[in-house]
Amino acid sequence: MKTFYKWKSGIAEAAQNYITLKRQCGMKYGVQERYLRQFDTFHYNNGFEGITLTKEMVNDFIYDHNERPVSHHNKEVLMRDFAIYLADRGHHVYVAKVKTQLIRRKFIPHICTDDEIRRLFRAIDNYPQARRSYRNTVDPVLFRFLYGTGVRISEAVNLVLNDINVESGIVTIRAAKNMKDRLLPMADSLTRRIIIFVNGFHRYSDNKMWLFPSLNNGKIGRMDKTTAYTHFRDYLLMADIPHTAVGPRVHSLRHGFAVKCLKKWVLDGNDLTVLLPYLSAYMGHSNFRATQYYLRLTSDLYPEIVRRVEAEFGYVVPEGGVIYDES
Repeated sequence: MKTFYKWKSGIAEAAQNYITLKRQCGMKYGVQERYLRQFDTFHYNNGFEGITLTKEMVNDFIYDHNERPVSHHNKEVLMRDFAIYLADRGHHVYVAKVKTQLIRRKFIPHICTDDEIRRLFRAIDNYPQARRSYRNTVDPVLFRFLYGTGVRISEAVNLVLNDINVESGIVTIRAAKNMKDRLLPMADSLTRRIIIFVNGFHRYSDNKMWLFPSLNNGKIGRMDKTTAYTHFRDYLLMADIPHTAVGPRVHSLRHGFAVKCLKKWVLDGNDLTVLLPYLSAYMGHSNFRATQYYLRLTSDLYPEIVRRVEAEFGYVVPEGGVIYDES
């Protein structure tokens, strides 16, 4: 049973208003709310009154020796922003500094070759008939949908029939990462595949039925991301595609979608400054950092277009090491 936290300190009302403001701006703010609840308890248990944020208090809260540097960093960012919010409302508070440096690993994802993609879908289509499972019918469409739209696996498994307009070939992704909805046009070939799937598999389904359901212990429900990944590993094995530390993973299909789009645009001589915002919106990126990452990755994977990318769009491609920060 879910328990509800009871706010109790002098900063309780301000903290709750701050959380509400952030969510009105489209942020989920779950982790930050948890930290603010911890600070509320810390504030109350130490006998502080009113809206008080001193340097000693804030640092004692942030730098808990039992926590990892990433938690210290997250608290620094939160307490700095919360203090700025309070200061803007006339309160005299200490504004924390973000000083914890995190070592972040550069991740270069596996981008499947055309041959690997052909072998992968051949394995999916020819997987042995599974008993008490929908995978033989659902997976060929699910993984083609991932490959053909570049959506996140979480976005795909959350789709219901009502999110698919088979007449227009438009799929609606609702409340995805960053709490944003977006409309995605599908290629005609994918739309035709979805129509056949819906008219057959979902012939008697309600509009609120999951588009890509799973059957567990005889019960129909939403497919779990772990289930999709387990199936994906089976198909890689059948297709004789090695799985290493960098993949392929289910998310590799999303990476491949972005890289293929950019490669095609560059080779067709399109203006990337015009098209990059479209790709960013289509993929649901909150900013251009992830989209720019794909631009650099495209040029690195396909040496034959490096010269053209750098000559024509060098100011768009981020220089130096880019830390991958998209999912």
